[in-house]
Amino acid sequence: MRAVAVASIVVAAVIVRRRRQRVGDARPVSQRSRRARNLELAGLGVNLGGAYASAEARKMFASAERRIEIDDALKLRTAEQVAARLGNMKGALMKVGQMASYLDDGLPEPVRQALAELQADAPPMSAQLAADVVERELGGPPDKVFLEWDPVPIASASIGQVHRAVVTDPASGVERAVAVKVQYPGVDKAIESDLRNTELLGMLMRQSFSGLDPAELSEEIRQRLIEEVDYRIEAVNQQHFADYYRRHPFISVPDVLPALSTRRVLTSELVAGHTWRELLAWDAAERDLAAECLFRFVFRSLYRMRAFNGDPHPGNYLFHGDGHVTFLDFGLVKYFTDDETATFAAMVQAAAVDHDTAKFRRLVERSGLLPPGMPVSTEDVGEYFSQFYEPVREDRTMTWTKEYASSIVRHTFDRSSPIAQYATVPRAFVFIQRINLGLYALLGDLGATGNYRQIAEELWPFVNGAPSTAMGQREAEWLARR
Repeated sequence: MRAVAVASIVVAAVIVRRRRQRVGDARPVSQRSRRARNLELAGLGVNLGGAYASAEARKMFASAERRIEIDDALKLRTAEQVAARLGNMKGALMKVGQMASYLDDGLPEPVRQALAELQADAPPMSAQLAADVVERELGGPPDKVFLEWDPVPIASASIGQVHRAVVTDPASGVERAVAVKVQYPGVDKAIESDLRNTELLGMLMRQSFSGLDPAELSEEIRQRLIEEVDYRIEAVNQQHFADYYRRHPFISVPDVLPALSTRRVLTSELVAGHTWRELLAWDAAERDLAAECLFRFVFRSLYRMRAFNGDPHPGNYLFHGDGHVTFLDFGLVKYFTDDETATFAAMVQAAAVDHDTAKFRRLVERSGLLPPGMPVSTEDVGEYFSQFYEPVREDRTMTWTKEYASSIVRHTFDRSSPIAQYATVPRAFVFIQRINLGLYALLGDLGATGNYRQIAEELWPFVNGAPSTAMGQREAEWLARR
């Protein structure tokens, strides 16, 4: 898993650098033939296989320290080869790289620099190309469809860019500013084609988890990314969250304008706010409130909406002070069944509340995270998975740090753990892990302080605890009015 993260980050950085050399690109995303991509992947597989065999041979007579150096060098060479061969995947690998962004701490400096580039805005497409997309999708040029249209995007990312525009509200007749997300032409087809090649992802992941069957995991990632390039799905997701959190005291989600939204254009209300970088400069009290809002949003959405917004990226939030946060970008959303959310809750209860490792192991095996009867002790199972629940296992005030968040990541991907030999990741858990580790990284960046066990008890359906903070009291009053 760590190997695929390193590879994804470096590949995506190459893509960002190449695109930055073409600011205002006037061309659609290029697509080579399926046969050409398959030939490149076949050649890449041969090269990676040879490098792996060579590294294993050198490790046979090396010291423990030298074996680690050989492994790290192999991962970096693997990333470089993947970058060289798959640099044309653009949106797909940028998204996968961002999904691996919580692994930045402890990585080699070149990879850290690559990650920093991933988190910045990508260069925009040309004004004419964006206008062409709007005309094809909405039936007229932007200056005819909208009262005002700014041809210079206010944000750009892996698969599209955002423009400011003005429309007349059909209900009130009042002019209102909107955000119009325009998809890069051709990126949807490129992603759909290239993500069929999941064998490479599986090969890289087996370097860290020898017992992992990557088929379900690869398919889950592929399906979510394909959904993300259909803005009609994102519009439904975003409006679902907007409706649920309507009039919430500190959680906001912009409403969608469905009449101006299509497969490749998404129009929603424009919200002004402060960025993540600006938030980091605020005082500790404000950062703590923002962190509490992020935590409440993630776990209330999971347990009450049975939905996960699986992209905890710093660019997807706007901050307004006093804990008020606007949440953006709902392209990567996972919905869960009642049985799946019941399983998540039961695992939390066994691990964090009852501290019952035997029961927890049974739940882990039943969920598919670990095959039954593996030759590992119940204590090892409890210790390995307990890291995820550590912040809520005890009723105490804690301060998140970058080092603490990174230690959870390192523990998760520690190949020396006996659990890593047998563990797998069922589809229901793919983005649970992503959001947990991503959220922990954000809280670590903020240096957030709070009693997260008490906050969690308000959100756990098997506890329904009383409000433990001022924000909790405001949320309880909102719930009572719903």
